[in-house]
Amino acid sequence: MPTSALARSRSSGFPLASGDATVRYVRGMERLLIAVQELSLARGLDAVQRIVRVAAREMTGCDGASFVLRDDDHCRYVDEDAIGPLWKGRRFPIDLCVSGWTMLNREPAVIPDIYLDERVPHAAYRPTFVKSLVMVPIRARDPIGAIGNYWAEPHQPRPEEVHLLQALADSTSIAMENIALYAELEQRVQERTSALERMNGEIRRLSVTDELTGLYNRRGFYERADAALAGRAGEGGRCALIFVDVDGLKRANDERGHDAGDALLVNVARVLRAAFDDSDVIARLGGDEFCVLRPVATEAPAVYRQRLQRELDRANYDLAKADRVSISVGVTLAEPVLPLDLDLLIARADTLMYEEKRTRTTTRAP
Repeated sequence: MPTSALARSRSSGFPLASGDATVRYVRGMERLLIAVQELSLARGLDAVQRIVRVAAREMTGCDGASFVLRDDDHCRYVDEDAIGPLWKGRRFPIDLCVSGWTMLNREPAVIPDIYLDERVPHAAYRPTFVKSLVMVPIRARDPIGAIGNYWAEPHQPRPEEVHLLQALADSTSIAMENIALYAELEQRVQERTSALERMNGEIRRLSVTDELTGLYNRRGFYERADAALAGRAGEGGRCALIFVDVDGLKRANDERGHDAGDALLVNVARVLRAAFDDSDVIARLGGDEFCVLRPVATEAPAVYRQRLQRELDRANYDLAKADRVSISVGVTLAEPVLPLDLDLLIARADTLMYEEKRTRTTTRAP
């Protein structure tokens, strides 16, 4: 017998029998140490159940072992390792079964003859092989479950068998508490990670969004436009770039304040959203300049101007004269070759917009 095992046996609080009983106890202690090591590495309840059901039987050489968890006012037999079926998957009222008695009384139940003990629900045991049993609580302070050993022949459980089984139950309690702690820590990490991802997503969104209008800003326009055109690679057809300049923004800011100018810009953004589709890239490039990239352009430039004018008329219908929106528009079409020079398209549309504005001013002149 190893010295360490002898020391543990002497400190266990009960005398050891000689011969075979001593050998069985030493082997049981060695098996317990293996189980403790395995439980220290377990990261889930399934693993704990597997370790306990096997170790509980091997430590004492019994014919069956069960793993029971408390489920409010019931006992749930979650796992077993036995020569015949026991009660795996079943629930019993906590005050009507031996495991419940063990949990409620916070002490082991040692029953050499199940038919001579009033704590045993005989109807539940008759279909089984069980003649004798030991049941110990998992966590004596506030039991969360129990571990049972069963014998097919009448057996007087020895103190050392109860001691081994209770030591396994105590180690099981620590393992389950560790699993709960790991789960809580993992949940916190996941929540923190999700919060950081949301924060990064919000930072990312703000970095490409115009704060006033909610449209893309210049950076967002270039990124989204490149992505939209890349998605069209090889499809053929043309794309359209629509450049929009807000008329009278400086005058509104100078004469009625920046709130009035901001209102004009917000109204223009609403007009653009109404005039174009979700697949189109709409942005405020800065100041009074807006831009729309339509990846698939099937209409002539005049159609886009008409569409914008129609939405302008709707937006201006209920506004006071000073608040009404006026814009100048330039439209250019291009083959969606990659890489597409967006700066060149914007410059071309900007030129067309100024030509339209100059033509309109000349036409209105006396």
